[in-house]
Amino acid sequence: MGKQVTILVVDDEQVHRYMLCSMFKEWGWKCVEADDGRTAVEAVQKFSYDAVLMDVRMARMDGMEAFGKIHATHPALPVIIMTAYSSVDAAVEAIKHGAYDYLTKPLDFDRLRLTLERAVDKKQVEERKQEVGDGKYEAKSSTILGNAPLMVELLEMISYVAPTEATVLITGESGTGKELVAAELHHTSDRKNKPFVKVNCAALAETLLESELFGHEKGAFTGADKQREGKFVQADGGTLFLDEIGETSQAMQVKMLRVLQEQELQRVGGEETVYTDARIIAATNRDLEQEVRDGNFREDLYYRLNVVTVTVPPLRNRRDDIPELVNHFVRKFAEKNRRQVTGVTPECMELLSSYPWPGNVRELENAIERGVILMRGEHLTEKSLPLPIQKQGEKNTKDGTHASSLQAQEKVLILKTLGETGGNKSEAARRLGITRKTLQNKLQKYDQ
Repeated sequence: MGKQVTILVVDDEQVHRYMLCSMFKEWGWKCVEADDGRTAVEAVQKFSYDAVLMDVRMARMDGMEAFGKIHATHPALPVIIMTAYSSVDAAVEAIKHGAYDYLTKPLDFDRLRLTLERAVDKKQVEERKQEVGDGKYEAKSSTILGNAPLMVELLEMISYVAPTEATVLITGESGTGKELVAAELHHTSDRKNKPFVKVNCAALAETLLESELFGHEKGAFTGADKQREGKFVQADGGTLFLDEIGETSQAMQVKMLRVLQEQELQRVGGEETVYTDARIIAATNRDLEQEVRDGNFREDLYYRLNVVTVTVPPLRNRRDDIPELVNHFVRKFAEKNRRQVTGVTPECMELLSSYPWPGNVRELENAIERGVILMRGEHLTEKSLPLPIQKQGEKNTKDGTHASSLQAQEKVLILKTLGETGGNKSEAARRLGITRKTLQNKLQKYDQ
């Protein structure tokens, strides 16, 4: 977690405070004690804590009243409520008013540690947001292109999360650019001068993935002619990107969980404990919450990974970015393949902008690369695009959807979104993935 974590433990039972503080010290954390709610409220005014663990029932100012006072002055400070089963309703009410979580007594110490770690990491992100400040975001990624509202939000989120030690789960459809986001998180973090190590969990069989992640001893299996360090150790001090984490087996998930919890592992075929300090960034195109409900993904690993979620929008929700992406890919592949292509025809750009792009940015990139390689003129035309895109254009022309039906559908969608936002054009534009100016132009076209 970086700097030493300091937890304020609030409980009027001295034995319970002593037990918790002793355990926190074993975990490498600092513990400060308070024996009632009033003392806790005074303590947070004098010192900056990473989290507060507070009992509900106390003689002098109970936990609920103390939480209210702490949250009013320190809203970013995570407060975790400890409660007996008889007081769960009160703890749930506290969560509705901003408490981070509640835990029932007797405490499950594994759950306690996980909850505290996630709370501390999220606090780092919230503090970073305050440092950046509303409306002061200026950073622009050199690798992630786009100015659509959803992309601006994404880049702002990266700027908040990157400098922290928080574990990040990147979600999004295939081809949206999750690996680029992971790289940007690393290269704008304090670990940027250390390794950025990538593993595609879906590309390897389970036995190979285990060796790839954890390393192996000489003779551990046929062909293991020497000891080899795994990706967790190779990423020590840096960042390990676990792509397609949702494709891993339950057995592999258990082994990953141990590394994330203890920062230690054993090589395949070995008994020596190896330690690693790698920040974990994972990515998936699956709905992991649903995978957990279906029993395909471990709940404890999901919560360990999902400290902060960064969602990459699909290309169809950021159509204003398509011309910029097209021109970027034309320049890239013309230079790479020594072609004279300098742009695309207006008709071609119109088709590219209207195509649904089920494969997202990756599909667009592949389409432009193919067109640049096959094109002999200076501008890509519709005929230089892959057949499915050409057919979509032909269908648009034949059905009249390009000029009429498509616009009619667009108009319905825009008016529906405006209705849902109560006429708020900025919010409607954000949901549609277009700029407010583009929305205004479309409304003028529809005489709205």
